[in-house]
Amino acid sequence: MTRRISATRTIHAPAATIFDLLADPRQHVRLDGSGMISQLKSSPDRLFLGAKFAMHMKDFGVPYVTNNVVVDFVENKSIAWHHFSQFVWRYDLNEVDDVTTVTESFDYSPPWGVFIIPLGFPKRNEVAIRKSLEQLEKAVTS
Repeated sequence: MTRRISATRTIHAPAATIFDLLADPRQHVRLDGSGMISQLKSSPDRLFLGAKFAMHMKDFGVPYVTNNVVVDFVENKSIAWHHFSQFVWRYDLNEVDDVTTVTESFDYSPPWGVFIIPLGFPKRNEVAIRKSLEQLEKAVTS
């Protein structure tokens, strides 16, 4: 069963400019619409397919660390990663004449994804995705 939420935003900036921010894990705190990322723990300067990066997080007042791996990386087109749960955070970019449509999604299709529904994660993540896209637009257009 596919369980996925997403939002799309049109941003008046080239895909390369947007992708450079998404591929820089140091920017994730700045772009995070959930407010859960507190700081980067470790990572390469720029992500790539198979890259591993860790972030200090906080949810429900509880601090923890996520260890992520990049599972899709197509320059200026798509980037995705997951942590131990196999839930996937993904960005897809489509540029036409320096205007880019960005779709951010959260896929919680693994069987254990059903357990996050009562905790409100799908709705919370949908709100956070919309805010992340807004922050991404501000970052590349200001």
